[in-house]
Amino acid sequence: MSIRHGLLALLERGPRYGSQLRTEFESRTGSTWPLNVGQVYTTLARLERDGLVAPGGADTAGHTLYAITETGRHELHAWYERPVDRANPPRDELAIKLAMAVGAPGVDIRAVIQSQRHATVQAMQDYTRLKAQALAAIESGRSGERDDIAWLLVLEQLIFQTEAEARWLDHCESRLVRLAARGERAPAEAEPPEAAGPTTVPTTPTTQTTDRSLARTARTRRV
Repeated sequence: MSIRHGLLALLERGPRYGSQLRTEFESRTGSTWPLNVGQVYTTLARLERDGLVAPGGADTAGHTLYAITETGRHELHAWYERPVDRANPPRDELAIKLAMAVGAPGVDIRAVIQSQRHATVQAMQDYTRLKAQALAAIESGRSGERDDIAWLLVLEQLIFQTEAEARWLDHCESRLVRLAARGERAPAEAEPPEAAGPTTVPTTPTTQTTDRSLARTARTRRV
């Protein structure tokens, strides 16, 4: 997430001070990525150092205002036009957890998958409920519609992300079942070398299949 570009986008609408930027940033994103004032002012200092913003006087309460410069405006619009770089994807805790759980002694990786699937579906239901609220706010025509639309887009991205995660978890479990059916030791049953004994290979998944999981998820989405 580019905080610096997010702040530049807000400053393009007019001069603002630090805590005001924090409030508007969180309002626009529904507090999905909360900021603290110190982080905002640190970023503003770097933007000023790079010539992208400049102090713009003070308001009636004495708050120092910051304004975007022409260089900052060019940088902002270049950011809008530039695709997000996927060459170095961010670390994903879930992917790392499953990668480390494969073959780990005493770890039932399919139980890990099942637990995560439950949490993922719950998150999807929560996001879907919030999406319904955002749509209702937009349709009511109340003030702040721009922030409601921005929050709606963020929510829909989170919904698509959790849907993809649920499908990936189903795929991971199916992969383990197929490997077990081929007679290979399932990672969920790995034992320390000194304690390894006869291997019992499961032949059927212990959790719901992909179709049933997705069908259950679809019933929660009524937006």
